[in-house]
Amino acid sequence: MNFQKKKTINSIRKDFPILLQKKNGKPLVYLDSGAISQKPKLVIDTMSNFYLDYCSNVHRGIHELSSIATKHYENTRKSVQTFIGAKFKQEIIFTSGTTASLNLIAYSYGKTHVNNGDEILITEMEHHSNIIPWQNLCKEKKAILKVIPINNDGSIMFDEVCNLITNKTKIVSITHVSNVLGTINPVKCLIKIAHQKGAIVIVDGAQAVHHINVNVMDLNCDFYVFSSHKMYGPTGVGILYGKKRLLKKIPPFLMGGDMVKKVTFRKTTYSDLPTKLEAGTPNIAGIIGLKAAIKYIQSIGFNNIINYEKNLLSYAINKLNNISKITILGTFSNKVPVISLVMNGVHAHDIASILDGNGIATRAGHLCAQPLMERFNISAAVRVSIAIYNNKSDINMLVKTLINISEMF
Repeated sequence: MNFQKKKTINSIRKDFPILLQKKNGKPLVYLDSGAISQKPKLVIDTMSNFYLDYCSNVHRGIHELSSIATKHYENTRKSVQTFIGAKFKQEIIFTSGTTASLNLIAYSYGKTHVNNGDEILITEMEHHSNIIPWQNLCKEKKAILKVIPINNDGSIMFDEVCNLITNKTKIVSITHVSNVLGTINPVKCLIKIAHQKGAIVIVDGAQAVHHINVNVMDLNCDFYVFSSHKMYGPTGVGILYGKKRLLKKIPPFLMGGDMVKKVTFRKTTYSDLPTKLEAGTPNIAGIIGLKAAIKYIQSIGFNNIINYEKNLLSYAINKLNNISKITILGTFSNKVPVISLVMNGVHAHDIASILDGNGIATRAGHLCAQPLMERFNISAAVRVSIAIYNNKSDINMLVKTLINISEMF
């Protein structure tokens, strides 16, 4: 499968040094990219170069090292703007991750715009980080949290949306792609409906931005959040995109250095966007590494990524469906390469442990989505999450081991 004229899947695998190692004497089969993706050498080298060549704080120093670091740091902001199709560079806010971005919106925008009796709407497939902040906000503000149910195939019950979004709805916060089911939600349609009722919409794109081409202006979402570490970038870096007019209304969530214009003991005035929302010293090396991750994704191209992952997902599902004891959660056709499964009579943790003994890394448990587990009447599942460095050999090793497990119990 050619991604480019000269770049094959084998050459892409060689870009990720960790895939060359063995686990328990067997080649590493890494199928846990939904939790954290592996890093190409380009990202590793870029971060190393920061520490070796121009390690310095940003926005603060007069000296040359600080100027160089600041230039690379702000160039990342421009890269993210282009990557997601934002209108202004100032609409890109650096955080520590998707969770931090969602909490920032909940506790800054939410606290100032949600009142007694207002409604906040989420879906039944949300990650805990897109449930708990809204629960706490509703409790504090005496607002009402409402949930869009899902069908057995893992798609949302779209007919219920119009009933649930009312004139009292102030915030709709939805995942673009389910971290458990892989379902790609029709967020553009949901955003249009929500806007007609006067609600703002937040989209959790943590599982989306490395699998599909996201354009926030086309979606017309009010906020979009995601993390670097799931898109081949470093840990500890998140993005909060927000429409400029809304970000201007948000009071700072964290207070400290670099987010102020003037401080006296009587009064403090805050900086303009984006630094108003970026207090303290950020993860500079990680943010600069994110730019390298974006460059890497763009060098392959989303059409190539989507086609390759779609074919590999189909291959995996067909193979897994031949194992009689296995049930796949969520059969909705419009999905990214994420497969969560259960095996009759075998606990998910036992499956993952045996897979690990064979050099195969997966995720097992409630997957930070306990309400969704309850929806399917299970306590845990095994998640297989595929990335651009996986291949049919990885899937074959997974399937072979799962067949052996099914015969053991």
